[in-house]
Amino acid sequence: MAALRDYAVSETYQKTKNKLRLISVSRSFDMPFLIILMVILVLGLISLLSASHAYSYYWNRGDSYFYIRRQIIFALAGVALMLIVSAIDYHILHHLAIPLMIVSYIMLVIVLFIPSSSGVHRWIRLPGLQFQPSEIAKFALIVLFAHLISINHKKMKNFTAGYLPFMAILVITCGLVFVEPHLSGAILLLAIGVSMMYIGGTRMMYLVLTFIVGAAAMYYMIFVKGYEQDRINVWLDPIKAFAANSDEAWQIVQSLFAIGSGGLMGQGLGNSRQKHLFLPEPHNDFIFSVVCEELGFVGAVLVIVLFALLVWRGITIGMKAPDKFGSMLAIGLTIQVGIQAFMNMAVVTNTIPNTGISLPFFSYGGTSLVMLLAQMGVVLSVSRHIGAAE
Repeated sequence: MAALRDYAVSETYQKTKNKLRLISVSRSFDMPFLIILMVILVLGLISLLSASHAYSYYWNRGDSYFYIRRQIIFALAGVALMLIVSAIDYHILHHLAIPLMIVSYIMLVIVLFIPSSSGVHRWIRLPGLQFQPSEIAKFALIVLFAHLISINHKKMKNFTAGYLPFMAILVITCGLVFVEPHLSGAILLLAIGVSMMYIGGTRMMYLVLTFIVGAAAMYYMIFVKGYEQDRINVWLDPIKAFAANSDEAWQIVQSLFAIGSGGLMGQGLGNSRQKHLFLPEPHNDFIFSVVCEELGFVGAVLVIVLFALLVWRGITIGMKAPDKFGSMLAIGLTIQVGIQAFMNMAVVTNTIPNTGISLPFFSYGGTSLVMLLAQMGVVLSVSRHIGAAE
């Protein structure tokens, strides 16, 4: 609280308060970042059209274009929102950091009391709209961490200022997501938070200690308490689990079949066999398997390179940002995309256990896509300030 009070009367805060306004559209944003993002988005929509075609026909009474039609609408809305957000001074998020986190906590608690879907409490459903509060929590966490790091950037080596409050926020946020249960969401939030703490200046010793404690806790939950033991067994030996008729093994084995059959150049766009009801969720968490089958190793590498370029450009924008807040915002938001893409690709290739996580800009999900594009609008807003007079 003392840090917040000091910041409220600081010269930096007063300058920020006076600068909150719509940015002149004549000041251009980072065009390479936008071009890379648009290429990823278009490729994602094309991949979704191919991956969802048969699945949509079967589950939506002969409507092969149900998923792609909705996704295109959300994509257009998301791009429009991204451009609007890019024209708004990102410093306004300084004032919204704490309220956003409080709202996300309220939603994360509310969702636990909503009747479960297949044993999980992840979705808040409203007329014509459904969303996961964990998506809001990701953005809120990044904004709050950027806010606190910008306040305490000279004290980040200190345990009480640069580690303790951040870990308290992480424990609460990840804990609420974990009990949904949503293990992949909790892991992603933890990875984002720890990455921002490291970049922000937290002592490595504290982060290593956190990793050791977290690893010990994970070992206890999995190998002592048996949490997600079926998924761990499938990960260690998917073929053996598949031969034993394990339901958990079916999806990952079909994913590996799809990836393996893609070869170097793939079966050709639209020619996937596994998407014809062999591979569960081909339009969602396992869409990258269909990409590998249809576009082969070359296509898979292209997708990976595009995500790497997006992250690189986002971090470059963060490094050139005129202030610490903008720097941490841009880096945090692009790191989220990079980590989430890596986790999804690791899951479908059985590099890590199946945790159920979507591929950004590719997997079906309207509210998630709109949220991601709006966040990229914040990165573009930061880029507008590069080189501007303070």
